[in-house]
Amino acid sequence: MKTSIIVLCYNSSKYIGKLVESIYEYNDSDTIEIIVADNASTDDTVSEIKKLKNRVKFVDNGENYGFAKGINLASKHATGDYLLFVNPDTRWQKGTVADLVSVMESRVGIGIVGGKLLDKNGVNEKSAGRFFGLIAGVLIAFGLDDKFGVRFSPDRTQKVDFVSGGFMMIRSSLFKKLLGFDEKFFMYVEDMELCFRAKMGEYTTYFTPDAELFHEAHASGSRGFAIQNIIKGILYFHKKHGTLFSYFILKTLFMLKAVVLVSAGKLLNNKYLSETYSQALII
Repeated sequence: MKTSIIVLCYNSSKYIGKLVESIYEYNDSDTIEIIVADNASTDDTVSEIKKLKNRVKFVDNGENYGFAKGINLASKHATGDYLLFVNPDTRWQKGTVADLVSVMESRVGIGIVGGKLLDKNGVNEKSAGRFFGLIAGVLIAFGLDDKFGVRFSPDRTQKVDFVSGGFMMIRSSLFKKLLGFDEKFFMYVEDMELCFRAKMGEYTTYFTPDAELFHEAHASGSRGFAIQNIIKGILYFHKKHGTLFSYFILKTLFMLKAVVLVSAGKLLNNKYLSETYSQALII
């Protein structure tokens, strides 16, 4: 069975060549295809992708559609039984695609499998977690999500609520059944929501540390952009799957936090704080 590895780029010229090289170094080329899509990069990403020639399929999305829609467009070119989404600023470091497939086929009903991500310092990234329900949302709003284990990195193969879209395998048939990622998410939270819909369809998600990527953590947007989209994503998730009560509570908490931090930033002449959270108010 073949796996289609899908990489979505935006200004990733420094990374894409190293990623593709590492994929072929660790994996059997007869069992994979690599699809590299570009979301209207403004650097040399496209020319770097074209240098890879016959090693990848190139998809030019023509516009920066964000992660969810960008991946959905790229997936239309996939022929594999499994889709594996991998961030462009990663390098394969341990294990193989076959290790992910092995977990996928180990139990009936597994639909999604995530692998381990290490940050630039070699520390485990929290690439699995619990669904962002009301309690988790409140913990995130107060910055207590890491302390209370909303996101984590298991040291063994186990069932989890969701895994990071930066290293996520899903059955191609399931991705089509779910109609892909919800394109109302531009970036962030779409991975959790996809796993939630998979669970509603009686599929489970697993995490395994047997396959591992080194993540250089190249940000495709500012800190304020990330915070804004995480908040928007969590609120949209509750509007779609939760209740008006949970949506109202979380929106109120996020807005109060943003107002307090913007005010504190101005009072302390902390431009980073005020500018970062002022963007979070625009939702």
